[in-house]
Amino acid sequence: MSSSNHGQPAIEVSDASYSYAPGHPVLMDIDLEVEQGDFLAIIGPNGGGKSTLLKLILGLIRPDKGRIRVFGDRPEDAREDVGYVPQLTTFNPDFPLSALDVVLMGRLGLVGSFRRYSSEDLSLAREYMDLLGISDLESEKIGHLSGGQRQRVFIARALATEPRLLLLDEPAASVDPTNQESFYSLLSKLNRTVTVVMATHDVGAVSSYVKTIACLNVRLASHGEGLDHKALQEAYGCPIELIAHGVPHRILGLKKNLEDGDD
Repeated sequence: MSSSNHGQPAIEVSDASYSYAPGHPVLMDIDLEVEQGDFLAIIGPNGGGKSTLLKLILGLIRPDKGRIRVFGDRPEDAREDVGYVPQLTTFNPDFPLSALDVVLMGRLGLVGSFRRYSSEDLSLAREYMDLLGISDLESEKIGHLSGGQRQRVFIARALATEPRLLLLDEPAASVDPTNQESFYSLLSKLNRTVTVVMATHDVGAVSSYVKTIACLNVRLASHGEGLDHKALQEAYGCPIELIAHGVPHRILGLKKNLEDGDD
């Protein structure tokens, strides 16, 4: 883990745009700054550019224009500081990998492909599995786990890189609805030591756990501690009256509703 650039924002995106094909922009004129220690949810409809923005931050693709920095460096130079959990992790369910084997894969970039894992690597992998509540699954084959269990294994793999920034793309998509509350609570716990950025379309579920919210649909409609009514409607392209969640709860758009005389 790099110890430099601790005074820099975790992420700086300045006037960034990206198109997969000419004339079909996926992101336009994005300005976004994420401070270290933040827990940011990027919300918006499917196809709004959330996954693409994460790929730009990772340096997997480059913007057509604009500038992106991660801890003050170019994304490709900051990868050792970033853990990533993609929306869909493909694997052969019959491949004989245990949950511990998968978590240890997060150490490959640090130990090298031809080195054996050390006792420190094993200890760290088990520490993160314990943190995520999956230490009892250590010997289970990855293909035998439930969607929620696999997702926790993949997050443990990302944490095994010892990142300063954790990027998650729709992390609760394969988690059973009855377990999503505890899953988001877990991410909030991880945020005590790691900056977390999560792309999701699940607005209600995240509203009690994240610190800031960015609303994205090709353009960034809003970014801050809350979202106003107009920004949500602009991003989703449809009327949104009220979103609330949890006790105590956060209400997005309440100010606008009260001004209009709504209950």
